[in-house]
Amino acid sequence: MSFFNSILKFFIGDKTKKDIKSILPVVEEVKSFESEISKLNNDELREQTQNFKSEIELSINEIKSKIKQLKEAVDKTNDFDEKEELYTQIDECEEESYKITEDTLNKILPKAFAVVKETAKRFYNNKEIIVKATAFDREISANKEYVQLNQDNAVWKNSWDAAGKPITWDMIHYDVQLIGGIAMHQGKIAEMQTGEGKTLVATLPVYLNALSGKGVHIVTVNDYLAKRDSAWMAPVFEFHGLKIDCINYYKPNSQERKNAYNADITYGTNNEFGFDYLRDNMANSPDDLVQRKHNYAIVDEVDSVLVDDARTPLIISGAVPQGDKHEFNELKPKIEKIVSVQRQLLTATLAEAKNNISNNNRDEGAFSLLRVYRGIPKNKALIKYLSEEGIKQLLQKTENFYMQDNNREMPKIDEALYYVIDEKNNQIELTDKGIEFLSGKDDPDFFIMPEIGMEISKIESKGHKPKKEAALKEELYRDFNIKSERIHSINQLLKAYALFEKDIQYVVMDNKVMIVDEQTGRIMDGRRYSDGLHQAIEAKENVKIEAATQTFATITLQNYFRMYGKLSGMTGTAVTEAGEFWDIYKLDVIEIPTNKPVIRDDKEDLVYKTKREKYNAVIEQVTELSNAGRPVLIGTTSVEISELLGKMLGIRKVPHNILNAKLHKKESEVVAEAGISGQVTIATNMAGRGTDIKLSKEVIDLGGLAIVGTERHDSRRVDRQLRGRSGRQGDPGSSQFYVSLEDNLMRLFGSEKIAKMMDRMGLEEGEVIQHSMITKSIERAQKKVEENNFGIRKRLLEYDDVMNAQREVIYKRRHNSLFGDRLRIDIANMIYDTCENIVINNKENNDHKNFEFELIKFFSISTDLNADEFESMDEDKVINKIYKLTLNHYLNKIEANAKLAYPVIKHVYENQKDRFKRIVVPFTDGIKTLQVVTDLERAYSSDGQQLVTDFEKNISLAILDNSWKNHLRKMDELKQSVQLAVHEQKDPLLIYKFESFELFKSLIDNVNKEILSFLFKAEISNENAKNIQEARPRKVTKINASKDEIPNIDELSSQNKAAGRNIVREIETIVRDKPKIGRNDRITIKNVSTGENKEMKYKHAEPLLNKGEWVISEATTTP
Repeated sequence: MSFFNSILKFFIGDKTKKDIKSILPVVEEVKSFESEISKLNNDELREQTQNFKSEIELSINEIKSKIKQLKEAVDKTNDFDEKEELYTQIDECEEESYKITEDTLNKILPKAFAVVKETAKRFYNNKEIIVKATAFDREISANKEYVQLNQDNAVWKNSWDAAGKPITWDMIHYDVQLIGGIAMHQGKIAEMQTGEGKTLVATLPVYLNALSGKGVHIVTVNDYLAKRDSAWMAPVFEFHGLKIDCINYYKPNSQERKNAYNADITYGTNNEFGFDYLRDNMANSPDDLVQRKHNYAIVDEVDSVLVDDARTPLIISGAVPQGDKHEFNELKPKIEKIVSVQRQLLTATLAEAKNNISNNNRDEGAFSLLRVYRGIPKNKALIKYLSEEGIKQLLQKTENFYMQDNNREMPKIDEALYYVIDEKNNQIELTDKGIEFLSGKDDPDFFIMPEIGMEISKIESKGHKPKKEAALKEELYRDFNIKSERIHSINQLLKAYALFEKDIQYVVMDNKVMIVDEQTGRIMDGRRYSDGLHQAIEAKENVKIEAATQTFATITLQNYFRMYGKLSGMTGTAVTEAGEFWDIYKLDVIEIPTNKPVIRDDKEDLVYKTKREKYNAVIEQVTELSNAGRPVLIGTTSVEISELLGKMLGIRKVPHNILNAKLHKKESEVVAEAGISGQVTIATNMAGRGTDIKLSKEVIDLGGLAIVGTERHDSRRVDRQLRGRSGRQGDPGSSQFYVSLEDNLMRLFGSEKIAKMMDRMGLEEGEVIQHSMITKSIERAQKKVEENNFGIRKRLLEYDDVMNAQREVIYKRRHNSLFGDRLRIDIANMIYDTCENIVINNKENNDHKNFEFELIKFFSISTDLNADEFESMDEDKVINKIYKLTLNHYLNKIEANAKLAYPVIKHVYENQKDRFKRIVVPFTDGIKTLQVVTDLERAYSSDGQQLVTDFEKNISLAILDNSWKNHLRKMDELKQSVQLAVHEQKDPLLIYKFESFELFKSLIDNVNKEILSFLFKAEISNENAKNIQEARPRKVTKINASKDEIPNIDELSSQNKAAGRNIVREIETIVRDKPKIGRNDRITIKNVSTGENKEMKYKHAEPLLNKGEWVISEATTTP
């Protein structure tokens, strides 16, 4: 702890002590009920749950009655303003109901926690618990072996299977676990040391909050833990009649998954919860929705989910036309050549630098050394040379000189390089020499982007005929697009070759490139690097290059979890990120005391000059510990190092297991053996999350599990997690980290003082430094990385906050369209907004003629307002007059459509109702046709009103979804383009906010006009019964659910090209009644006011068609 923190604690007090002090009175209340609850028989114990539920129901009865009355009032009134006000009151009442429920839960908490603890005791003390069988007991006894029926009784056993692992219940809540449970119920993060029973602690707030019937979600970091924990804890909840399920057992969009969400308690992984939210917002029917309102979530390993995984947005994507076309394979030979040429050049330059420095020609030597560092910073020979006495200081001094005055002198260093690597920011940039090398002599303009504005003016100045001029411009645009994509592909290939290493950042398995999680060492299945980088790595590794995709829906985990009414978490390592948890999620971190004092011996770090010395020392120490009978867990940061150490131990014939991303399927088997005497386990940080290494009494007597860290991780949390494998529940143990100056953390962020100190001391090869000052210096380096990573996540969130504001508006409108109860209010608001725009825009110009034209264009109505009245009348009066006229016209129109369709519906129902359940009715506006699916019986019983409601829902959903999808593409492009603003000394985020607001305003305006235009113009195409058919199953559209991995802050703008595992879902579509028109097909368009015809490509006509002044002529033909 720093001196400053010590001073703060002295004056302000210890936060942990204050937190615990505030919770202890509640713990005492819980304990005061234990005696009373213990006297209850088994049936009386179970009755407590029904008593709690009744108390909650009683507390909200009054507000529920009020909500029911308001809903009845909505059904009775036809006034849209009154309806909107009533819906607002309903929303306020539901919020009030939530607050009352929370107050009631706080009131019953002590007794409820005592009930859970007593339940755990009875399962612990009894092999069988006999109770009177309820309907729920009978239901679950059919598929749960631990519940058996004996006449009128149900027999609950205390042994069962937890995801393939037989267990006998052996846990009772400690007092410190009660503290953790209370903290989580309060919506806080409980930091509990490894081995303190976080899974058991969660049963307390989960049971309490499940009593409300609104659902509790327990979020885990992987599929195995979700299934294991849901099976492990199930009997404790089911004994009290609470339903529990796990979404990871079922397919997306299935009825089984929907049932899992409707359970009182639902387990699942963070990815699946998030993807289900996105899928729900792509659904075409309320029956397709699986999630309920987000009530309460407990996130297990909260730092891993809300910090590590929060860098990566969730994306639902689908194929794009020609998405499999790319130039990676064609450009790969050029990149391989340039990488090879630069490596050869700089290898010779490094030898020259060494020679100059050894001959006291330090200036020239330092110049060459910096050039090598700028071109191949990860070169092993360079890294080794930098560990020699005084060399790193010489490099840093030279770099500082050339970086002064905004890198003014740096071009002198870079002029001989083909590309420059910025390792800290994970960036790579081609130099002029590199561009010239790649272009070659045959085509010097191969990578030169044309200046569009200048080139267009040149074409226009030559006086070509219109057709030839259009062809020349088309050629120019094509050349620009090709070169833009080519430069992008070149940059990504360069990154793949120069910055990304196999078996460190990724592995190749089953002919696929799979990313390795830097925090856990696990494979991140379904996750891909963004913006074509993953495709570039696939090209490098000669595996199949997956096709590019387009974003259909996306959200960051931060914004997903902030939707919950209450959020809490548990982990063993949260304090180091406490600031981020509060800043982003408003989650406070409370450190929970351990049940038994931790007696593990955490030794100071051992620092060596080179990796070779370090690894030799590690092997010596591990061999010694293993021979002494102690089990050893070696933590590494990459697959490569784990395999190297495995080979070194193999040479010494030391028994060992390796657990890394390539061998992740053996995890449970390896962990089960990790506590055996003398056993050595090498793990890439994987043995951290959700694993428990059991020790025998013999091992405990020998000193417990020994942790050997081969490198300090960028994050202190990961180091603490590794240490926490040892010393659980008062067991002895030790931890020791080995560090070298060649390690990535030390090389990039380590203090210069350590290197200088080792130089001054004149340490020989193999000698080591160990001191608390050194350990603190390393932790300061880790803090630098953590701050940088927090900046990345914060920036990502700032961008997604802009998207989230838009997402909420669209998804709310989509929800209203899906259910239909508030859709008419949305339509009335659309009509008012459009009327307001028409009046204001034309009032400004006193353009009565255009005012009349726009009323006809959008609403197909005319008005009795003459030019003089339009000019003289107050603006608000004109808006209200036009709004009432338009709204009445619309209501009359849909009433007429219902009457027109009803005789046909009646005929079908009375003659064929046994054959048809859902029918399709075609509506057309003269240009496109929408096939409206409606329930035959409802349409008949409502005199056709259900049909027009379904018509409104269908067109609103179709236009919203299509427009939102296109808007996401534009937002992705905008996010990329604004990054260039830094060169103009402007903040890209500010420009992004401004431009995205304009884009969204345009989106909403266009969506409103397009929906209204179709609603006002559409008619049932033919009242003939032949046009009404049975609704067929919807077409299945292939989509992908993936997480897009963003390695650094410079790539936050590139989240749209993701591909992952396939998700199958149904999408109801608008059916074409004319041939499909491609973007490059030539079409004839007609001006609606003048009748003028023009022939052009569809992509050039699209802006004119979107304005509504032109339409596609019937004369159009497609090739």
